[in-house]
Formats: sequence, structure tokens, C-alpha cells
Amino acid sequence: MIVEIPDEFASQIIPTGISGPRFLLEESVAGAYREHRLTMEQVRQVLGFETRLQVDGFLQQHGVFDYTIDDLDHDLRILI
Repeated sequence: MIVEIPDEFASQIIPTGISGPRFLLEESVAGAYREHRLTMEQVRQVLGFETRLQVDGFLQQHGVFDYTIDDLDHDLRILI
């Protein structure tokens, strides 16, 4: 797959000093996971991570948190 970004916009889309292809891949994968189009295992495979812990770190860096209000309610119920 080839993605063409006009030069005048590339610097606004891709942070300086970051690999453009990797940045676009990671942004796409984070978005797909956030929208439930990819599983955690698929994220691990696509990005070449060895462990789920690496995937957790990646998702946290991209502001994707799986811990919901329902999870909190459940955890509070079993702690009390």
C-alpha cells in the first residue's frame, strides 16, 4: 500500500524525526482498535510486538484505555 501526502502537508501530519510510514501505521492501528475493528492480538501482530504488555503500553500512549465505568463498578463491587 502506498500513501501519498503532498510535501506541504507532510510536516503538519507527521511529527519531525518520526518515521512517516510507522507513524501512519500506528495511528491507523490505534484508531482501528479504538473502534473495535482490531483485537489486541491483531494489534500485536500488525505492529510486531512480542507481548501483550507492549500492546498495553502502545495503546496507553495513544490514549486508548479499555477500562470502562462498568469495569470500575464491577471492581468496586467485588472489593467491598
